[in-house]
Amino acid sequence: MTTFSNEKETLTQPAFTRSEEEINLIIQHWIRILHIRFGWVHDLNKFVFNYVSLFIYLFFIQMSNIYLILYNTDDHNLHTVRVWDLDNNEHIQLFTGHLRTVHCVKFSLYHYYNHHRNVVCSSSNTIRFWDFKNNRQLQIFDKHTGSIRGIAFSRFNSCRYLCSGSFDNTVRLWDVETSESLHVFNGHEDYVRCIDISPLQSNNNINMIGGNGYTICSGSDDKTIRIWDIETFKPLTVFKGHTYWVRSVKYGSNKLGSICSANIILSCSEDKFVCLWDIRSGKQIQKFHGHTHGVTCVEYSPFVIDIKFSGSSSNVICSGSIDNTIRFWDIRSNKGELYVIKGYDSDHGISCFKFISLGENKKTNNIHLCYGSHNGPVHVWG
Repeated sequence: MTTFSNEKETLTQPAFTRSEEEINLIIQHWIRILHIRFGWVHDLNKFVFNYVSLFIYLFFIQMSNIYLILYNTDDHNLHTVRVWDLDNNEHIQLFTGHLRTVHCVKFSLYHYYNHHRNVVCSSSNTIRFWDFKNNRQLQIFDKHTGSIRGIAFSRFNSCRYLCSGSFDNTVRLWDVETSESLHVFNGHEDYVRCIDISPLQSNNNINMIGGNGYTICSGSDDKTIRIWDIETFKPLTVFKGHTYWVRSVKYGSNKLGSICSANIILSCSEDKFVCLWDIRSGKQIQKFHGHTHGVTCVEYSPFVIDIKFSGSSSNVICSGSIDNTIRFWDIRSNKGELYVIKGYDSDHGISCFKFISLGENKKTNNIHLCYGSHNGPVHVWG
């Protein structure tokens, strides 16, 4: 794997210049550390290839253990979901039962926090919950009439609610405790490809589903991003600006400061652009260009930098693309990427990625980057 960075123009504001230099130094230091890879990473790649030649990968942190969930798109492997323990590099579980291609997987936060059980949630044309320990299906949600491309758990009300986006052009809100479909959100004119629920807020009202201000965000092949009110079920905002499918949407966090707060949406599209949107103003506030092919995934960076002069606490976002790169961007500037990580030539594009911290040490130099490729292998840097 190779790395390189593009030169950037000098900014006139002293705060921004200082910030940009500090960010570049931290990223470059982190990248140098990641060149030292654990030996078991190579074994993991070989282990994956022994099962199937085509996977799409997602990565999740489950408390003190790090698990890798893989969902299979190969018809010959019966649309399976596999789980690996990254600490021990062991394949620990296989779930079968989906009748169609599996598009999305997550650990069920509801079952973990409320019942102290490890449960995997996966979606094809149905949403299924799998008991991790006993390898059996617990629940099935089957109201969608098209393939389900995105699922997200609420952070409020003990993670009791789940939203889903489907190729039937709808968004649904589910009660995981009762298995009830609470509402269908209609408005998209084409496939819903991605979904997210706003993060936990301080004004939670336990008599409501989520409390005032909680929303769902959905991205669609109709080129729009829509915001829905969870309590009233009303549509709030429609963002227009992408010129092709919207592939991923992410809420910010109030922990990241005002510039990446829960009122900010991060998105990416097949149109090669990464964008930031402000829910309060209903406007696009930033647009990043540098990818040469469609952008498949976006994340807020784990790098938290306190800049004394600017007062910001986080200012890096990341994006992965079919152009086989992961790019780092300064959220306050659209003058070009801060840094670029290039995947292996055999990867044929980045399908998804995740930053994780292994062990108890949560310092920047303990951050590991996992990414899945379109050609099959999963790579763990750290």
